[in-house]
Amino acid sequence: MPDDETRTLSPATPAQAPTKPTAPRPAEAAHGPAPWMLRLVAVGLVLTALNLRPAITSLGALLEEVRDGLHMSGSVAGVLTSVPPLCFAVFGIMAPRLARRFGPGAVVCAGMVAITAGLVIRPLVGGTAGFVAASGLALMGIAVSNVLMPVIVKRWFPDRVGSMTGLYSMALALGTSLAAAVTVPMTSALGGSWRLGLGVWAVLAAVAILPWIPVVRDRSGTPGQPAAQPVGAPALRITRSRTAWALACFFGLQATAAYITMGWMPQIFRDAGVSAGTAGVLLAVTMAMGVPLAFVIPRVAGRMKNQGPIVLVLGSCGLIGYAGLYLAPAGGAWAWALLLGISNCSFPLALTMIGMRSRTGAGVVRLSAFAQSVGYLISIPGPLLIGVLYQHSGGWELPIALMAGLMVPQMAVGFLAGRDQTIENEC
Repeated sequence: MPDDETRTLSPATPAQAPTKPTAPRPAEAAHGPAPWMLRLVAVGLVLTALNLRPAITSLGALLEEVRDGLHMSGSVAGVLTSVPPLCFAVFGIMAPRLARRFGPGAVVCAGMVAITAGLVIRPLVGGTAGFVAASGLALMGIAVSNVLMPVIVKRWFPDRVGSMTGLYSMALALGTSLAAAVTVPMTSALGGSWRLGLGVWAVLAAVAILPWIPVVRDRSGTPGQPAAQPVGAPALRITRSRTAWALACFFGLQATAAYITMGWMPQIFRDAGVSAGTAGVLLAVTMAMGVPLAFVIPRVAGRMKNQGPIVLVLGSCGLIGYAGLYLAPAGGAWAWALLLGISNCSFPLALTMIGMRSRTGAGVVRLSAFAQSVGYLISIPGPLLIGVLYQHSGGWELPIALMAGLMVPQMAVGFLAGRDQTIENEC
């Protein structure tokens, strides 16, 4: 290989030209995309990540006002809160086929357009059906972008998977906590209209479209175009890979824990005697832990061949946090919120492992779609089951015991998913 590069860079004489048909063009192509393009993709990743949760968390903050404004029944509102993981699972399956046909950058750009359109339309509709449909449009854009973010990282930054995953994971956590924190006061500042409070997030989504436009138009420097992917990639049978199944189960169980925490932790604290305001702050602390740790954990994980030890550390924090909620929920509330915030950082770890468990961009597309789609399906029953147990048992002892119990298989499958293995070796 070095000899070939030397020949390519040295001037060819007329006598050499006929005998060296593989001339300098391959070496020129090997230089890859221009630095400005890499910076543009990095900006696109950050802006996209910022928009992958506000459509959900802004609605949660104003759900009561939306219910009153649309005369929405409690059962419909309950279904609406379960729609996001279902959409992530269903629409995420479409991402690999779309990416093969149009390229990941183009699909993510279209995803941002869908999010923008959904956020613009849903405050304008006058009925529940239209509101749910517009929310579904935004969630479809989120779903395909969710799946393709690790693919973009693998394709454009193959030597910086950990650091770039950390960057966009941090932006995702920031967007989640920002929408949860500022939607209500921003709505008040805009005159108290929930329609404006929800619709204003379309501005941020529209900004995220802009970096992808030149990326989609200038495909000459894009590494790993679909036509250049390995011929055998479409034949990869992901369901035969034990690593893929372990990663899907790990993704699903960590998502279950995260949705339970977001949905029920404030109520646990309030039932223990903590004020409503303090309970909300405790949840904000838990969510905010994801901002710095979502950047640090992928960088550390990217330098390790086996990510199993990180899985065990994060899982242990979760077990201690649940034990604290069970034994003294009010007495150590701040400590339990911090520990559960650390445990919830299994999400950026799972994204990092998706990028590391395949050798090719095509493999990462399929693994990301499989792990996230199956994982989100696994996560759907968890929050509902916790609610049922709480209602029928009259307390939090049994639900918290279930939360802690689910952490054990999460640690087990996460340890398996963290092994230094690729799906191509198993399929």
